[in-house]
Amino acid sequence: MIDNLARMINSDDVEQQSGLNNQYTQLKTYYDTKYKAGWYFMNAQPRPCFTSVLLDELNDYAKNIKHEMKSSQQKKYDYLILASDVKDVFNLGGDLAVFFELIKKQDRDGLLAYAIKCINVLYHNITHLESELTTIALVQGDALGGGFEGALASNLLIAERGTKLGLPEVLFNLFPGMGAYSLLSRKVSPAKAQEIILSGKLYLAEELYELGIVDILADKGEGETAVYRYIETANRKANSYQAMRQVRDISNPIPYKELLDITKIWVESALKLTVKDLRMMERLVMRQTAKNNL
Repeated sequence: MIDNLARMINSDDVEQQSGLNNQYTQLKTYYDTKYKAGWYFMNAQPRPCFTSVLLDELNDYAKNIKHEMKSSQQKKYDYLILASDVKDVFNLGGDLAVFFELIKKQDRDGLLAYAIKCINVLYHNITHLESELTTIALVQGDALGGGFEGALASNLLIAERGTKLGLPEVLFNLFPGMGAYSLLSRKVSPAKAQEIILSGKLYLAEELYELGIVDILADKGEGETAVYRYIETANRKANSYQAMRQVRDISNPIPYKELLDITKIWVESALKLTVKDLRMMERLVMRQTAKNNL
């Protein structure tokens, strides 16, 4: 995590960013001048999930990077790396405590507003901020639900051995509605994507690497090294790697409208959850909270 990164980067090459224009509270950002790489580490409170504050900060960070890329005469970023500053957790997904309250109140607008923040974060990563850069997710702990979707949205998914990734929403009779099917069905077959979603199973990174969902499998504690190994290879073959990224964009586009239409189905499905479903969600909220207190 951050300590490992600090050991790897010479202090002359790293610049700590205080949210560029804002002082972020749930996001820590660093800029590696040598490799033109922006690192941003999630640390949401009170649970390591996609809180509304974290979503706002992620979207603001992306907006500021886009502005820098378009306004600067010199290209400042070649890579953006999403990681976590929470031990053994990448991100536990949607803020179930918020879902629970909004569903109880049947607040359709509130659910949709939250969901749109989520798909905006994903779309920034999917489209690499509509800039000539590569987005990377470094998973060094559990990535569940929306956390898994967030990792999948990056152009490259690096995960350490032994980490668990999965989509448990079916446990409370819902589905992951912020991009899981769109993202998985472009990496594996639609049938396999549906199987993963409906199983609710947690997969080891090793299993997902064999399926082609995890792009690079790193040894435990070697995630940052794997990121820089990839960057050095990509920089040596920059023309080929950039061309292939453009080919993937053309061959497997994920339009924003697709994400929005699916998330509207998610909202309507969420509003149909029963008291029994909500009790299960409440138990999972307790698990999310417990993860942050370990």
